[in-house]
Amino acid sequence: QVQLVESGGGLVQAGGSLRLSCAASGRFFSRYAMGWFRQAPGKEREFVAAIDWTGRVTDYADSVKGRFTISRDNAKNMVYLQMNSLKPEDTAVYYCARGKSSMAGKVSQDFGSWGQGTQVTVSS
Repeated sequence: QVQLVESGGGLVQAGGSLRLSCAASGRFFSRYAMGWFRQAPGKEREFVAAIDWTGRVTDYADSVKGRFTISRDNAKNMVYLQMNSLKPEDTAVYYCARGKSSMAGKVSQDFGSWGQGTQVTVSS
Protein backbone atom coordinates (compact mmCIF):
# COMPACT_ATOMS: atom_id res chain seq x y z
CA GLN A 1 0.00 0.00 0.00
CA VAL A 2 1.47 3.36 -1.01
CA GLN A 3 1.16 6.47 1.12
CA LEU A 4 1.70 9.94 -0.30
CA VAL A 5 2.33 12.97 1.90
CA GLU A 6 2.49 16.46 0.43
CA SER A 7 4.23 19.44 2.00
CA GLY A 8 5.40 22.91 1.09
CA GLY A 9 2.11 24.70 0.60
CA GLY A 10 1.39 28.10 2.09
CA LEU A 11 0.51 31.70 1.46
CA VAL A 12 2.51 33.64 -1.12
CA GLN A 13 2.09 36.91 -2.99
CA ALA A 14 1.44 36.97 -6.70
CA GLY A 15 4.70 36.61 -8.59
CA GLY A 16 6.25 34.55 -5.84
CA SER A 17 7.40 30.95 -5.75
CA LEU A 18 6.72 27.79 -3.81
CA ARG A 19 8.13 24.29 -3.98
CA LEU A 20 5.81 21.42 -3.18
CA SER A 21 7.18 18.07 -2.11
CA CYS A 22 5.56 14.67 -2.04
CA ALA A 23 7.03 11.83 -0.02
CA ALA A 24 6.01 8.35 -1.10
CA SER A 25 6.16 5.25 1.02
CA GLY A 26 5.85 1.72 -0.24
CA ARG A 27 7.79 -0.33 -2.71
CA PHE A 28 8.57 0.17 -6.35
CA PHE A 29 8.20 3.96 -6.37
CA SER A 30 10.51 4.26 -9.36
CA ARG A 31 8.28 2.02 -11.48
CA TYR A 32 5.37 4.45 -11.58
CA ALA A 33 4.61 7.79 -13.11
CA MET A 34 3.72 10.56 -10.67
CA GLY A 35 1.52 13.58 -11.01
CA TRP A 36 0.17 16.73 -9.42
CA PHE A 37 -3.44 17.82 -9.54
CA ARG A 38 -5.22 20.75 -7.92
CA GLN A 39 -8.71 21.64 -6.84
CA ALA A 40 -9.96 25.15 -6.24
CA PRO A 41 -13.10 25.88 -4.19
CA GLY A 42 -16.21 25.12 -6.20
CA LYS A 43 -14.24 23.61 -9.08
CA GLU A 44 -13.38 20.13 -10.20
CA ARG A 45 -9.98 18.62 -9.64
CA GLU A 46 -7.69 19.41 -12.57
CA PHE A 47 -4.43 18.10 -13.95
CA VAL A 48 -1.33 20.19 -13.30
CA ALA A 49 1.74 18.13 -14.22
CA ALA A 50 2.99 14.58 -14.59
CA ILE A 51 6.32 12.81 -14.90
CA ASP A 52 7.14 9.34 -16.13
CA TRP A 53 9.08 6.74 -14.18
CA THR A 54 12.44 7.81 -15.61
CA GLY A 55 11.94 11.48 -14.89
CA ARG A 56 12.76 12.31 -18.50
CA VAL A 57 9.23 12.74 -19.83
CA THR A 58 7.02 15.44 -18.38
CA ASP A 59 3.67 16.97 -19.25
CA TYR A 60 1.94 20.11 -18.07
CA ALA A 61 -1.41 21.80 -18.18
CA ASP A 62 -1.36 24.76 -20.54
CA SER A 63 -2.16 27.08 -17.64
CA VAL A 64 1.13 26.28 -15.86
CA LYS A 65 3.53 25.66 -18.76
CA GLY A 66 6.66 27.74 -18.43
CA ARG A 67 5.96 28.50 -14.77
CA PHE A 68 5.83 25.11 -13.04
CA THR A 69 8.40 22.30 -13.13
CA ILE A 70 7.82 18.73 -11.98
CA SER A 71 10.75 16.55 -10.99
CA ARG A 72 11.44 13.38 -9.05
CA ASP A 73 14.20 11.73 -7.05
CA ASN A 74 13.75 7.98 -7.22
CA ALA A 75 16.51 7.36 -4.71
CA LYS A 76 14.55 9.32 -2.11
CA ASN A 77 11.02 8.36 -3.18
CA MET A 78 10.22 12.03 -3.70
CA VAL A 79 8.44 14.08 -6.31
CA TYR A 80 8.49 17.88 -6.46
CA LEU A 81 6.57 20.72 -8.04
CA GLN A 82 8.48 23.98 -8.39
CA MET A 83 5.97 26.78 -8.89
CA ASN A 84 7.20 30.18 -10.09
CA SER A 85 5.42 33.36 -11.12
CA LEU A 86 2.41 32.33 -9.10
CA LYS A 87 -0.95 33.89 -9.85
CA PRO A 88 -4.09 34.22 -7.70
CA GLU A 89 -5.78 31.69 -9.99
CA ASP A 90 -3.22 29.10 -8.88
CA THR A 91 -4.88 29.10 -5.46
CA ALA A 92 -6.06 25.56 -4.73
CA VAL A 93 -5.42 22.41 -2.77
CA TYR A 94 -2.62 20.56 -4.55
CA TYR A 95 -2.60 16.77 -4.61
CA CYS A 96 0.20 14.34 -5.34
CA ALA A 97 -0.80 11.16 -7.14
CA ARG A 98 0.85 7.92 -8.21
CA GLY A 99 0.16 6.68 -11.68
CA LYS A 100 -1.23 3.26 -12.50
CA SER A 101 1.64 2.69 -14.92
CA SER A 102 5.13 3.93 -15.69
CA MET A 103 3.89 6.43 -18.28
CA ALA A 104 2.54 9.84 -17.36
CA GLY A 105 -1.18 10.41 -17.77
CA LYS A 106 -3.29 13.54 -17.71
CA VAL A 107 -6.58 12.46 -16.20
CA SER A 108 -7.54 11.34 -12.72
CA GLN A 109 -8.30 7.84 -13.96
CA ASP A 110 -4.62 7.38 -14.86
CA PHE A 111 -3.70 7.66 -11.18
CA GLY A 112 -4.52 5.17 -8.43
CA SER A 113 -3.19 6.60 -5.18
CA TRP A 114 -3.62 10.11 -3.82
CA GLY A 115 -2.25 12.22 -1.02
CA GLN A 116 -4.29 14.35 1.35
CA GLY A 117 -3.34 17.59 -0.34
CA THR A 118 -1.58 20.81 0.62
CA GLN A 119 -3.13 24.27 0.43
CA VAL A 120 -1.57 26.90 -1.82
CA THR A 121 -2.93 30.43 -1.54
CA VAL A 122 -1.71 33.21 -3.80
CA SER A 123 -2.68 36.73 -2.81
CA SER A 124 -2.98 39.57 -5.29
